[in-house]
Amino acid sequence: MKRRTKEAWAAYAFLSPWMIGFVIFMAIPMIASLVLSFTDYDALRPPDAVGWANYRRLLEDPAVRKSLVNTMVYTVMSVPATMAFSLALASLLARAGRRSAGFFRTVFYLPEITPKVAVGVLFLILFNGQVGLVNAVLGLVGIDGPQWSTDGPWVKPGLVLMHLWSAGSTVIIYLAALRGVPRELYEAAELDGASAWQRFRRITVPMISGALFFTLIVQTIAALQSFDEAYTAFYGSAASATYSNDAALFYLIYLFQQAFEFLHLGYASAMAWLLFVVILAITLVQVRLSRRFVYYEGGDR
Repeated sequence: MKRRTKEAWAAYAFLSPWMIGFVIFMAIPMIASLVLSFTDYDALRPPDAVGWANYRRLLEDPAVRKSLVNTMVYTVMSVPATMAFSLALASLLARAGRRSAGFFRTVFYLPEITPKVAVGVLFLILFNGQVGLVNAVLGLVGIDGPQWSTDGPWVKPGLVLMHLWSAGSTVIIYLAALRGVPRELYEAAELDGASAWQRFRRITVPMISGALFFTLIVQTIAALQSFDEAYTAFYGSAASATYSNDAALFYLIYLFQQAFEFLHLGYASAMAWLLFVVILAITLVQVRLSRRFVYYEGGDR
């Protein structure tokens, strides 16, 4: 018992920096945000309690609905595209030699450490409808590229394409999962006459379903909290403000505007808790559905 007690105290000692950081930088701010969501607060005067007024305002604010729809549409477009693109790159890397795979793994991951602000500026340069590189390349094959930054229906597809550039971490996760699939399964399937598509569907996908599920949740949460690239490209400066339109108004951008441009901190706190509830609900649905589709080796679906 003494040994277990000492081990427990040692574990708490090692965990204490994280626990203290969580309490100070996460738990306390979350509780404060919840309290502020029931007040009218502008950081200049003491909070004034308003009850559920901020939450009722959420239901009546058309910009909240617009930004939430934009965010949901972007998420539905971005998450499957990122997962499919990353899986395709990881499959190519899995077939490459060790030395070349290590090189390309580093190359694919480099965009992950690129500042998001720089990515937003790069979006305006590459996807400029008149002189952008993307439309210039499309013009070489006879395609008249759209106005990515000003034509509403093309704003979110352009942001999705830009997001694919920084899918390196997902590629590495899938590569590790693919290398963990037993080769014997593929050899047995080939002996049985299974095609490449059948091997991919019946062996690869089930065996890496845990990694797919993990990235699905992480990518969904990240997409629902999209901010940096879109804000930099469409709202970050007077120069880029000319490109701004409702198609780029994501939920977190509108929350930021309410909090730090209009100083409606109470209302912004209510918006933050609405987003928390939305993310929690979507994650719970994904976890529930995962019991039917995710395979864990040595366990149940």
